[in-house]
Amino acid sequence: MHRPRIKYEHQPVRLGDDSVRIGGSLAGIAAEISDPDGTVWALLLLLDGTRTVDQVVADLVHRHPDVPPDTVRASIDKLAAAGYLEDADEPPEAVLTEAQQERFGRGRALWRWMDTAPRATGWHAQLALRQARVTIVGVGGVGSTAALALAQSGVGSLHLVEPDVVELSNLNRQVLYTEHDLGRPKVDVAVEVLRRYHGEAEITGEQITVVGVGMLRRLATRCDVLLMAADTPREIRSWTNRACLDTGTAWVHGGYHGPRAGVGLFVPGKGPCYDCVRTATARERLASPPMTPWPDTSGTTRMHAVNAVSAGIAGHLAGHAVMSLITGIPRLRANREIGYNLITLQHSTFYESSEPEPDCPTCGKSVA
Repeated sequence: MHRPRIKYEHQPVRLGDDSVRIGGSLAGIAAEISDPDGTVWALLLLLDGTRTVDQVVADLVHRHPDVPPDTVRASIDKLAAAGYLEDADEPPEAVLTEAQQERFGRGRALWRWMDTAPRATGWHAQLALRQARVTIVGVGGVGSTAALALAQSGVGSLHLVEPDVVELSNLNRQVLYTEHDLGRPKVDVAVEVLRRYHGEAEITGEQITVVGVGMLRRLATRCDVLLMAADTPREIRSWTNRACLDTGTAWVHGGYHGPRAGVGLFVPGKGPCYDCVRTATARERLASPPMTPWPDTSGTTRMHAVNAVSAGIAGHLAGHAVMSLITGIPRLRANREIGYNLITLQHSTFYESSEPEPDCPTCGKSVA
C-alpha cells in the first residue's frame, strides 16, 4: 500500500478523550481502539491518502517522539489487515467499463463497507461476481427473488432449472411472473426477464425435473455455487449435499416454514455437511419426550403458508449467502443453517458445529 487512506465507509470518530471507534457502529465491522494519549487519533488523521507510509510514520513520530517508528508501521499494517484502509494510488479499474462502474457503483460502496479484508482493488467483489457461475434449482418464490437479486448485483452467469409452468397461485410471491405469463414455462419467462435486467450476463435455463443425485452432480460441475431453492421431493437437499460433496461445489439452500425464513450455506470439506444437520436433529429428537401429532380429520388440503415478504426474505438471504461464498464478503460462517423469525424479527441458528457428525450417513467416519 503506497498512500494509505481510511475507506470513506469506515471513517473513525473519537469517543470522549480516551478511545476511537472505526468502521461505523455495526457489529462485525466496527472496532473500538483505546487511545488515552491521542496517538491513534493522530495516526488516523494522517491516513488521508496524501502521504506515503514513510511520510505517515515520519509525521507521527515528529508529533509523538516517544512512539517508535516500528510501532507506527505495525499499527498501519493492522488497520490494513482489518480492511479499514485503501490505497489512494490504486490504478483506475481497467476491466469494467465506465457504464458498468456507474451501474454497480452503489453496490461497490456496500461491498467495501462490509469488507474486513485487504484488497488490491475496491472493485474486488464486483469483479468476482462478474466471473461467477451460479446454478439455481427451482425458480419459484425463493428462487425467483434470489435470481433477480443475483442478476441485478452483477453475477456473470446464471443457469436456471425449473420444471413447472406459471400458475395463478404463484403470483402472490414469485416476482418474475405476471398474469400475462400464465401457462408458460417458468424457466422461459425467468430467462427472458433476467436478460432484460442484466443484458450482459449469460442467462440460460432448462425445463427439467430433478430426479436424483446424478442430475444434480451434472448441474454442480458447471457452476461455482449451486443454489437449491426447490423443496420437492423431500430428499432433494440431501441429493444436493451428496452431489456437491462429490464435485467440491459450494452450495446454498433457501426456504420458509410459515413465518420463518431460512438459509443454509455449505462448503464441502470445511466442516459438517447438510446431512450432519439432519443426523444431529434426529438424535436430539430421539432424546426428547415422544411427540403425538394432532389427528387432522378435516380433510382439507394443506397449502403453502407464504406471501411475497416471507418468500422474498428467504430468497434475498439465499442470494446474500451465494454472493458471500463468491466474494468472501461478508465472511459468513459456512456449514450451518440460520432462520429468521418474521414474528419476532430475530434470527436463530439451527445447527452450529465445527466438526462433521461421526454417524452422518453422507460424510461421517463410518462412510470414510
